[in-house]
Amino acid sequence: MGNQMDKLSHLSYAEVPTVDPNGVDTEDGPRIGVSYIFSNDDDELEESCAVDGTDRDPNQEEKHYDQRDEVECAVYNRDECIYEKSAKSASLEVYSPENLLNKCKAGDLVEFVATGQYPHWAVYVGDFQVVHLHRAEVKNSFLTDASQGRRCRIVNDFYKFKAMGPDMVVQNAMEQVGLKDRELSWRNSECFAAWCMFGKREFKMGGEIRIGKQPYRLKVFMSDKHSHVLEFQSLEDMIMEKRRNDHLGRTAVLQELKLNCFASRVAFYQTTCF
Repeated sequence: MGNQMDKLSHLSYAEVPTVDPNGVDTEDGPRIGVSYIFSNDDDELEESCAVDGTDRDPNQEEKHYDQRDEVECAVYNRDECIYEKSAKSASLEVYSPENLLNKCKAGDLVEFVATGQYPHWAVYVGDFQVVHLHRAEVKNSFLTDASQGRRCRIVNDFYKFKAMGPDMVVQNAMEQVGLKDRELSWRNSECFAAWCMFGKREFKMGGEIRIGKQPYRLKVFMSDKHSHVLEFQSLEDMIMEKRRNDHLGRTAVLQELKLNCFASRVAFYQTTCF
């Protein structure tokens, strides 16, 4: 397939394709999201880069986290809610790695968070250890080491799929330890950890064919009364966009959405008037 791009992404919602091929949405309905077919694992940016691309201090002990900058959202597959992260649906409280160890049980999904970074997901397998996809390799690490100074929480309830038993979740994770690079079937740590718990092929790379209608909708809550919706052809693409939003943070995402809405209205006005 010729020369493929190493990484495919978009810089802002203004660059996301619209329903109208002329670039103007005449309705306030869902917009079509991008496809991340050639995108690399976004976790590789976690520890080394900030949002602006500058290097992070490797000696920084505890990374900054501001819960007010969390991007609250929900995901729908057609009409079924399959994911929700909001203060209304689940606790978004985070803990230090040491305190979380007192709450974890084998088979739990753990999310490590820090403002301006992609969230990092792992499977707690007991004995203070997690299995996680990190920098193109599935590793078995101590939870405190995997945290890299980030706060963390248990996220078993974010996805609404039926979970497998804890023993099977741990087995799924442990059997992948040591896989790396081209052996991997997951694009990021979240897809890997969620696959371990739910076993759905849609979490794997190429698990769904990207043709036809967009069955997945990512609903970003802008306020109590307003939201913004993007449509995607695959769960994998939707997760990539959701994680990009987490990386940017609520303030930056809302600014993008407001600018995009304004630009769309201006373009529509110019088209209809001229």
